[in-house]
Amino acid sequence: MTEKEKVILAYSGGLDTTTIIPWLKQEYNDPEVICVCIDVGQGKETEGLEERALNSGASKLYIEDVVDEFVEDYVWPALKADAVYEKKYLLGTSLSRPLIAKKLVEIAHKEGAQYICHGATGKGNDQVRFELGIGAIDPQLKIIAPWREWDLQSREDCMDFCIMHDIKVSMSHDQSYSRDRNLLHMSHEGLELENPKLKPKYDNLLQLTNTLENTPDEAEEISIDFEKGVPVAIDGKKMTPKEILTYCNEIGGKHGIGVVDLIENRIVGMKSRGIYETPGGTILWKAHEELEHMCLDRETYSFKRQAAVKFADLVYNGMWFTPLREALSAFVDETQKTMTGTVKLKLYKGNMIVMYLDSPYSLYNAEIASFTTGDMYDHHDAEGFIHLYGLPLKVRALMRMANEEKKNTDK
Repeated sequence: MTEKEKVILAYSGGLDTTTIIPWLKQEYNDPEVICVCIDVGQGKETEGLEERALNSGASKLYIEDVVDEFVEDYVWPALKADAVYEKKYLLGTSLSRPLIAKKLVEIAHKEGAQYICHGATGKGNDQVRFELGIGAIDPQLKIIAPWREWDLQSREDCMDFCIMHDIKVSMSHDQSYSRDRNLLHMSHEGLELENPKLKPKYDNLLQLTNTLENTPDEAEEISIDFEKGVPVAIDGKKMTPKEILTYCNEIGGKHGIGVVDLIENRIVGMKSRGIYETPGGTILWKAHEELEHMCLDRETYSFKRQAAVKFADLVYNGMWFTPLREALSAFVDETQKTMTGTVKLKLYKGNMIVMYLDSPYSLYNAEIASFTTGDMYDHHDAEGFIHLYGLPLKVRALMRMANEEKKNTDK
């Protein structure tokens, strides 16, 4: 690296990225370090970042508010796709990474920077997500990944490095969870969570969600209106996407909704354990799923379940900017043309109970489904259907019986 070249640093203000600033200046011939914080709904985490970045040696700090874009262009497509990784994880971190990568590239172009640096570890998923995203947009930008280069082995080492360089850090050795927060979720890794035999310290751990013991003893209902698979109103009141997710986070967190303890398969081939809080997303995913049960025909619903698994895998693996993900989104959008209606849920101590479903596109027909015989369904028709549907089973049974009889005759 030549003197005073520019490095764009994906900056959160946390321990890792705070450590990276003096490390870059020490190891890369004192470059100009430009910190970029992409605000995807971290809340108060963005407060005081500029002072922290400048005091750590950065030349400037960008804070880019992309919350609306995050919800509309990333969270909603995943919601419509019913994307859930390994049956539990609603992809909160995974969905934010392609957007962050996109914004980092934009600022690198604006600043004329040659390098983008990130604080993802060499064992983590985010190194893959960031670098695939950056490479898909501008493959000429060079990547610096300190965790793959430096000699620091732990978060404790990072704290010691900061202390050695006279940089204040706001966490202690016993509170050094690795956390990621955005408007969709909050994740927690590290400390006791690294041992699956240990119970998570939920009272200290949870940030968005009440423990079940601290939830209200009174249930609460929420009504969600969807248009073409996208939530547009809560309890009959029109809201922006950001407002909807914010409100669902508040009411879901109040009632202990959406806490997941997951041992997952990372991209890089190992298993890891994380605690995920996704209160609002869990409510919206549940409501959307119930609407699809009512409004999608059997074959489309069956295929969409398979597509949802692939969609989730692509997002988790950092493959957002790919033709396959785009094609799957196009398929999903086609299925959502009739996904308009209202779902009411009762929330109570971590549970979501369906109270009401209504849609002008409902495929549920009471006249057919009722036990009372109607004009549209003749019970006698079932006899012929069962005969034809079960014919392969009967043919196989006859073949088996014939072979057994032949064996007995040969004896």
